[in-house]
Amino acid sequence: MSDPGGPLLVTGMPRTATSWVGKMLEASGALVYVNEPMNPQHPPGRSPGVLRADVEHAFQYISEENERVWLPAFRDTVRLRFHPLAEVRRNHGPYDLLRALKYTAGFGLGRLRGRRALLDDPYAVFAAPWLQRRVGCQVVVTVRDPVATVSSWRRLGWTPRLAELLAQPALVRDRLARFVPDLEAAVAADGDGGVGPASLLWRVIYGTVADYRRELPALEVVRHEDLSADPVPAFRSLYGRLGLPFGPDAERAILAATSAGSGGGAMRWSVSGGGVSKTAARRLDSRANLQVWRERLTPEEVARIRELTADVASGFGYTSGNGSR
Repeated sequence: MSDPGGPLLVTGMPRTATSWVGKMLEASGALVYVNEPMNPQHPPGRSPGVLRADVEHAFQYISEENERVWLPAFRDTVRLRFHPLAEVRRNHGPYDLLRALKYTAGFGLGRLRGRRALLDDPYAVFAAPWLQRRVGCQVVVTVRDPVATVSSWRRLGWTPRLAELLAQPALVRDRLARFVPDLEAAVAADGDGGVGPASLLWRVIYGTVADYRRELPALEVVRHEDLSADPVPAFRSLYGRLGLPFGPDAERAILAATSAGSGGGAMRWSVSGGGVSKTAARRLDSRANLQVWRERLTPEEVARIRELTADVASGFGYTSGNGSR
């Protein structure tokens, strides 16, 4: 069962604004931001100082069945216990050493101030029920219009590693059985450069999240579009549901992150109290950003994404019209 004053997990499909939501929650001053401990790439993942367990798969599945290594590792993480020696044994480049110093200081200061851990990690989406049950995390799932999500994957040149899902028998057995024929067909068609694979990953992830809604008490599912349309009141409400203080500093941070200004298109790296974050932050007009996918996808591609995700997307308020009700 989650602890209302315990750690937070912000998860969802990559490119659905998990990092943006995590950073806006961090602005409460009550949290220590921990960036993607279950990401299979380093950085930010494969960091034994942050999480003393080896991630074997993208979208690693964790349950009571395989928790022996994961449970003590995550309990240390959410208690803000960094392991500097384990970290520098594996990762000892200049950036890694700076990151280790920042995490050591950030975790230590966070413990002294009684702050809660905030795990921003889309790669933890299939571990979310276990993290709530066994680690006490409050779970926030971000969801974004599938067309906008696939458009963002297209812009970055990303292709989902769908075989990583099928390579986890327990995940398939417990969560993904109904998606296996589509996953196997997509893996067999390796090299498909179209919108199909990312659309399928969206459908698989949010079809599973729909199951979570029925089984996880206090699950928070937040739509990117709702937060972007009117950020301050939307985040104020979310803060309240998560037991976070919403003050002037938080409001200023949200306004600064969602209103385009001078240099608004520039990308910048952020250094948080919990360590050096490799999460890119773009200052932008959050309302204008809602329709940017129209510049990247053809009408035929949009129609295809809508068709491939319709059975799940309708449950989150996304329709074949303008993308949301």
